[in-house]
Amino acid sequence: MQADIEMVKALLDGSKRVVVLTGAGVSAESGVPTFRGVDGLWKNYRAEDLARPDAFEAHPELVWEFYNWRRELVGDCQPNPAHYALVEMEKQISNFLLITQNVDGLHARAGSRKLIEMHGSLWQLKCTTCTHAREDFSELPPLPECPVCGHLLRPGVVWFGEPLIPGVLKVSIDQINKADVFLSIGTSSLVQPAASFYQLAKDHGAITVEINIEPTPNTGFMDFALHGKAGDILPELVTGLGEF
Repeated sequence: MQADIEMVKALLDGSKRVVVLTGAGVSAESGVPTFRGVDGLWKNYRAEDLARPDAFEAHPELVWEFYNWRRELVGDCQPNPAHYALVEMEKQISNFLLITQNVDGLHARAGSRKLIEMHGSLWQLKCTTCTHAREDFSELPPLPECPVCGHLLRPGVVWFGEPLIPGVLKVSIDQINKADVFLSIGTSSLVQPAASFYQLAKDHGAITVEINIEPTPNTGFMDFALHGKAGDILPELVTGLGEF
């Protein structure tokens, strides 16, 4: 695999445009549960059953208990070497975009600025009634209220059955269509539309690279597949980047 790492590093060094997609595997290396497998249940509930608008409407106290627990858990986690390597990649490649499916905010905490959070953030709050929205890292009450209208706040994340934040998909696709290199990192390649991003990149001539702890349904279609921890592989890819 070392030869492939060196080839990918050379490709990155000569690229004008790089787009990166990250998923739960990157956050898992910081201790954030993936809610798959042994991490799939919270108080006997599946995350998919709580991250829904109808669940929030029916049981807002339960959904908020789940999200307050997630906020507390993630607040104790720290960015890992993969997060910091992507910050360095952003510094070395002028036309760079990081698209993440993660809602934990760890990329931003690490220092990523050319960043799209496709599914929002645990640290964003928005009112269920008015237009109030804000970023808030403080400890929240069990059912936080909007300071403007007094109605219930909700997590600023995209739930199952909801559309993406307006404009997010368009910007992502526009940049992927222009990419020279597309990296898919720590994602199971099961959740749409992100699972199809690699195909968009290939259709427009980009070199596609997968970095994941294990093979995914997309592995066989990638130009390069680097299997291992993102926190081990990414620092190797950015070491000496820009010095070739």
